[in-house]
Amino acid sequence: MRFIRRGELVSLGNVTPDRTLLELLREDLGATGTKEGCGEGDCGACTVVVAEPQQGRLQYRAINSCIRLAHSVDGLALWTVEDLAADDGTLHPAQEAMVQCHGSQCGFCTPGFVMSLFGMYQKHVCQGGAITRELAQEELSGNLCRCTGYRPILDAAQQMAALPPARVDEAAIVRQLEEIAALRPPVPADGAYLAPTTLPELLALRANHPEAQIVAGCTDVGLWVTKMHMRFAQVLDVTRVRELQRVETYENHLAIGAAVTLTDAFDALVGERPQLKTFANRFAGLPVRNSGTLGGNIANGSPIGDSMPLLIALGAHVVLLSRRGHRDLPLEQFYTGYRKNVLEADEVVAWVKVPRPDRPHPNPLPQAGEGELQAGQAGLAPSPRLRGEGGGEGQQLLRAYKISKRYDDDISAVCLVISAHIRDGIVERIAIGAGGVAATPVRALQAEAALRGQPWTAEAAQRAAAALRSEFQPITDMRASASYRCEVLGNLMQRFWLESQGVQHINLESFRLEEAVAP
Repeated sequence: MRFIRRGELVSLGNVTPDRTLLELLREDLGATGTKEGCGEGDCGACTVVVAEPQQGRLQYRAINSCIRLAHSVDGLALWTVEDLAADDGTLHPAQEAMVQCHGSQCGFCTPGFVMSLFGMYQKHVCQGGAITRELAQEELSGNLCRCTGYRPILDAAQQMAALPPARVDEAAIVRQLEEIAALRPPVPADGAYLAPTTLPELLALRANHPEAQIVAGCTDVGLWVTKMHMRFAQVLDVTRVRELQRVETYENHLAIGAAVTLTDAFDALVGERPQLKTFANRFAGLPVRNSGTLGGNIANGSPIGDSMPLLIALGAHVVLLSRRGHRDLPLEQFYTGYRKNVLEADEVVAWVKVPRPDRPHPNPLPQAGEGELQAGQAGLAPSPRLRGEGGGEGQQLLRAYKISKRYDDDISAVCLVISAHIRDGIVERIAIGAGGVAATPVRALQAEAALRGQPWTAEAAQRAAAALRSEFQPITDMRASASYRCEVLGNLMQRFWLESQGVQHINLESFRLEEAVAP
């Protein structure tokens, strides 16, 4: 494996397929500034930044090195906290801002924060953009700190642009990465870490090595290594397959490749459905979204994975591919049991097909700070009209709800996504996806039946809420009790009704950070 670090080529051999990037950095390269905190991609202490060429420039991504496999950075540029200061010791703006704003106390989390700030600096400041308070909170959501209370770290994020600039020689790094790519040998037919670059290669390797562990961003498989101490003799990495790295727009649907990161997949979905922005940000911290893929989240099939309820409510299909051909089926039909699915031994998840909205959506469901009614005024008083996607005849209402103990960077106790098409006050079409309430992500068919063809009224919402509470038999675990989950399901339907009527300030989405005011 070869990558660029500090402008130099790093070439390593005999790296086992299940070795993590954090192990490689700390134990093999002595880069001990990168810390191990949680070992599961939650705390951000292990954050590093990787970059790859895109249209002649570098695309930077902050990632968790603790759950990322080492081989995944083959052919990329890599920065750790040791790599930021200039040769004369001058600190990078990401480091200097933390010093000036007193953003570090015990210091254990500081390297990870600095690397996330470095990623923000390259992505926004170096491109002439501004880092707002809200943007800083959003992009630092994957880094946790016990000491500072976050305020000085958010100050540091905004302070970076005011410091003397530091530039990366992108042209030189792009040339080096292109040289690495040109010299990359063919994928060995029986190697330990198989990383095909074309779809035919992937399908051939899948057919010939059905026992190999398929990986993408490793945001879940990485935990099998770090927490369950699983070992894999052979790994099949799908992320370099060019055909699966794209989001393609067709007349009726988006086709999202299985190797598209969650960041890029959600950007595509939010581009057509802006009301999903908050849900996308809360899916996980940015480093997790920068590594994980939508295809991997689907194939993993966790009942508390957040993408599946959303995709089920949107009517998404999954395309399975093998050398024998392809299968196209609704996502809810993909799962057969807890973390089990219909994939054959020679198949892979290739694409997710997401129907496009009926028409442009100038009017999504109102977000925080919008709408005619305030929570204290509202009761059940109706808004002059329903808000949703589209206009003209009917309205497409779409809301995605995530209930978790921590607002940012946490796993759902309950996830509920509701998509309803209202025409002349009647629920013409309805689709409801739910997570955290069954052994698999599920579609709430009974609640849908209670609404379909009915007038959209408070009474109809109450009937649907009762159906949701009785439709599933969730378990009690560390995140929530069964009774809590059932109660919340119904409450979310009530929230959906209230929000469809313009009620605001009834959830944490209403909270907005004020911009820092200089003294």
